[in-house]
Amino acid sequence: MIELKDITKAYQMGTQTVHALRGVDLTIADGEFAAIMGPSGSGKSTLMNIIGCLDLPSSGAYHLDGIDVSAMTADQQARIRNQHIGFVFQQFNLLSRTPAVKQVALPLMYAGVGRRERLDRAAAALQAVGLGERMDHRPDELSGGQQQRVAIARALATNPGIILADEPTGALDSQSGEEILRIFEALNERGITVIVVTHDQDVARRAHRTIWI
Repeated sequence: MIELKDITKAYQMGTQTVHALRGVDLTIADGEFAAIMGPSGSGKSTLMNIIGCLDLPSSGAYHLDGIDVSAMTADQQARIRNQHIGFVFQQFNLLSRTPAVKQVALPLMYAGVGRRERLDRAAAALQAVGLGERMDHRPDELSGGQQQRVAIARALATNPGIILADEPTGALDSQSGEEILRIFEALNERGITVIVVTHDQDVARRAHRTIWI
């Protein structure tokens, strides 16, 4: 599913060059559940941004599901993200006054899906994460765990092959975090490739493999 060969990423900060990634080789199989760990500043988020087509490497090759995405334009990257990848972040990134079902339908609107179909698919995604009775609730009417479930449903709405999650339980209490991890495990059992960036050993233990940077 994911193949990186000799990936580097360097940022220019004034007169200084910061090397975030140096020659990374990584393969993640279709249907795998992988955790990426490492100390602060090790390049975890940079690696996730490249895997998620949010950023391009400075050098090296990246193939996603057989597609060379190493040197795509911004529009091409956006299309790949919308078709193949769902994102879940530590901060839920929800719109404060928007009901859950419309939050989840948003990426489908960007994909050009008609209103009736996108609302139906959004409702199905919310049902899948156990929020079928909370579709019309705004974020301020939901707990932190429920807001994260809305974010997961939003990631699922486009039927991606990959879920990328950056510290998805970092802002949650232990019980809510456990519920979110069970959802990821269930999604992985359905065949979705799940990649979690985390500093939490307990989260990483739920994965099939831990990748250390």
